[in-house]
Amino acid sequence: MSEIPHTLHEFEEGLANTKKSILLMASTASVNLKNAVIGLLERDSNLCNQAIADDDIVNTFERQIDEDGMEILMRFNPVATDLRSVIGSMKISTNLERISDLAEHIARRARKILKKPNQSETRLIEPLFQKAADLLDDAIQAYSEGDVELALTLFKRDEELDALHGKILKKLTRLMEQDTENLRTYLNLIFIVRCLERVGDHSVNIGEEAVYIHRAADIRHVGPSALEEE
Repeated sequence: MSEIPHTLHEFEEGLANTKKSILLMASTASVNLKNAVIGLLERDSNLCNQAIADDDIVNTFERQIDEDGMEILMRFNPVATDLRSVIGSMKISTNLERISDLAEHIARRARKILKKPNQSETRLIEPLFQKAADLLDDAIQAYSEGDVELALTLFKRDEELDALHGKILKKLTRLMEQDTENLRTYLNLIFIVRCLERVGDHSVNIGEEAVYIHRAADIRHVGPSALEEE
């Protein structure tokens, strides 16, 4: 049995390391999101501070993944699935960085809310957060395991998240009209709700890249219907 060429070994190792970095980055971004929201719901400013501080870790991951991806492209000139894997991974890292940014924004708004007396209305964001966190977790699983069917479920679920997002905004808007004394709290909650809706959008983007990597299909802007037409 002939030995695997050294350059091929390095190439495969580079791909494996990139995927490992993506999964570590995803884990950190997911924890940041959970810390930010749970910090608000449980009135724990330390969790909010942690989410803000750990955003730097995600930023570092993004820079490293971009550097590693460019090196793989220049050194090995990959094709087909390998090429899609590198390009898709770099795009996924961008979406993860933005999700972590949103977690940081949520944490900063949460700290402002925590300076005020506890208000039960903060619990309005809980079901929206759960949907967004589940979308993110499943998007990463779809990428990690090459589960295209799971990736395709994200589109419908994001529509459900959008609908819930609209209902919560309406409730908060009514509360603002009825309780002007706590206007700033409601405004901060509205900002957080919009951030969670954006987490869903970025999770769908990750799912799209998973489909691109594993099925060579670009379903951006058209959704699962693009695969049905194949």
